[in-house]
Order: sequence, then C-alpha cells, then structure tokens
Amino acid sequence: EVQLVQSGGGLVQIGGSLRLSCKISGFNFDDAAIGWFRQAPGKEREGVSCISKSAGSTYYRDSVEGRFTISSDYAKNMLYLQMDSLKPEDTAVYYCAAPCSWSGNWGRGTQVTVSS
Repeated sequence: EVQLVQSGGGLVQIGGSLRLSCKISGFNFDDAAIGWFRQAPGKEREGVSCISKSAGSTYYRDSVEGRFTISSDYAKNMLYLQMDSLKPEDTAVYYCAAPCSWSGNWGRGTQVTVSS
C-alpha cells in the first residue's frame, strides 16, 4: 500500500517562500515519476511539478517555472517542493502524488495561502 504523508505549507506574503515535504512509503521510485498537484478554490486540480528518478528529469508547469524547485531524497523516501517568489495565484491545496499522474496515489493535501 502506497502512503503519502505531507507537511509544510501555511500562510505567506507575496514574494515569500515555503517548503512542502512528503514522505512516501510503499512505492518503487524506479517505476514512475512522483510529484505535486494543486487545487485552487473553484478550479480543477492541476499538475505543478514532477520528478523522475529513472530519467533524471524534472517537469514544471509554465506558471511556476523558475520559482518552484522539486527535489527528492530517495534514500529517505522524501519528496520536496521549494516555492519561492510566491504569488496570490499560487494559493491552493497542494497534494503530493505517486506516481505523478491523475490516477496516482495522493497525500491528504496541505493549504498554501499567499496574502496580498
């Protein structure tokens, strides 16, 4: 059974930074990418960033490219999302996912609120 336990998030001012963490168990990181999704109020869930151990690659949606950094420590079963230069439009509930797909397993979500 895949389990994802999230931590981090909270309230931050425009331009601030936050770091999200996710501990993933029961998942083989060689099989598929892992990553982050988010869902803003009244909007559909969207992919934010993925990271692949086997391919050694990362993916970012255009709106966060250059501001967010995804990383992982596979030895510790940890996934991270460093979010810098935060904007009000980044306000959402963030979910870690394994694999990084709509049909993946999800964490419970953590609220990120960027205040103006």
